[in-house]
Amino acid sequence: MSGREHGHDPLLPHGAQVLAQPPTHERSSDELEVVPGFEHENLQGWIPQLATEADIRAVIEKAFDYRGDVTITRKDGAEVTGYLFDRRVAPALENSVVRLMLATGERPTVPYSAIAAIAFTGRDTAAGKSYEAWVKKYWEKRAKGEKNISIEPEALE
Repeated sequence: MSGREHGHDPLLPHGAQVLAQPPTHERSSDELEVVPGFEHENLQGWIPQLATEADIRAVIEKAFDYRGDVTITRKDGAEVTGYLFDRRVAPALENSVVRLMLATGERPTVPYSAIAAIAFTGRDTAAGKSYEAWVKKYWEKRAKGEKNISIEPEALE
């Protein structure tokens, strides 16, 4: 098993999840259900200090939730840049690893214990884009009388 459920570190503080309340009335076909989301921090360009084991674990959690590339500098000086798509958390740093997706298609694994620095170098592909912004665009188009409304995502690069 991988992903958020497998790598959850119970020692780290996490924001409480907001659960949607069941509807109290029948919805019309024009009414959208909106569930509150959560704010993403603007981490692009951030190079945090990794002084302690807790720092390493906390920054890796932020990197896992980040929607852009990160650059990991290993303790041997080698750098690897890619999208951090998975992490495996164990009690010891030596047994905990991150996995990156590189532009070349490679998927290297880096042990937490080998990480000297992490920089949030890639553009956050979802910055400024939220469900609320999408809904606002939808209703603006609808108010103008448009039919068959489709809001397409912008190209990543």
